[in-house]
Amino acid sequence: MPMIDLGGRSLEVSDEGFLLNPEQWDEDLAAHLARAEEGLEALTDEHWAVIRFIRDHFEQNHGAPMVRAVCKATGLPLKRVYELFPSGPARGACKLAGLPKPDGCV
Repeated sequence: MPMIDLGGRSLEVSDEGFLLNPEQWDEDLAAHLARAEEGLEALTDEHWAVIRFIRDHFEQNHGAPMVRAVCKATGLPLKRVYELFPSGPARGACKLAGLPKPDGCV
């Protein structure tokens, strides 16, 4: 399996770059993935609102939320979510939130 080395930690990821052990996630990893995977230099408050909602939902429900729920909870329109995460809510936002690759529509 591929690994990410971050601050002396080795984190196992899938072939597509999704974290295999979500409990290893932290904000430093999100910032690293934002730069490396999404080409984002910095995460804004809007990015963090989406990431934190997705993480909270995952921890409570053991799965990624539907994109409609992300928009409703954060107050961001779908178009804005796609602007924030160029590869989309499933690939981009869920990856930055440290979730495994979602099965369904996020």
